[in-house]
Amino acid sequence: MYKIKVNTSHQFEVTKEDTQALDAIASTSDNFHILQNNASVKASILSSDFNTKTYTIKVNNNIYNVNINDALDQQIEALGFEVGASKKVNNIKAPMPGLILEINVNVGDEVKEDDALLILEAMKMENVINSPREGVIKSIAINQGETVDKNSLLIEFE
Repeated sequence: MYKIKVNTSHQFEVTKEDTQALDAIASTSDNFHILQNNASVKASILSSDFNTKTYTIKVNNNIYNVNINDALDQQIEALGFEVGASKKVNNIKAPMPGLILEINVNVGDEVKEDDALLILEAMKMENVINSPREGVIKSIAINQGETVDKNSLLIEFE
């Protein structure tokens, strides 16, 4: 399942089957001829940024800004992290309800990207929550042994 946002105002969900059923022929690497509902459509990719998964496309002389998120992007977003080169995560939220088994950082600690921040037990599995970026721990909103709900604030960065 892909979530597609066009011009930040229209959102669509497209399945892999939908993309395979699309009647499109590439005339060059960035230009396509599409048949939809017996109508001919010309589409061109004007620019693309793989890190942010944003594209500028031209369809029949209209220009659209498109953002495409696949299943992995959606899961990363649901965990409270951010995809791409610019990571602006300022807090970590619980991706699921569970029990805080271990907290590996203290307020004021400097952490690097991918450092283990805490361990959350959910459904009898231990989930290590890693830092999404470098930074300094501003606050810790939970204690070891506490249970948390999904989306509960766990840790804030400065």
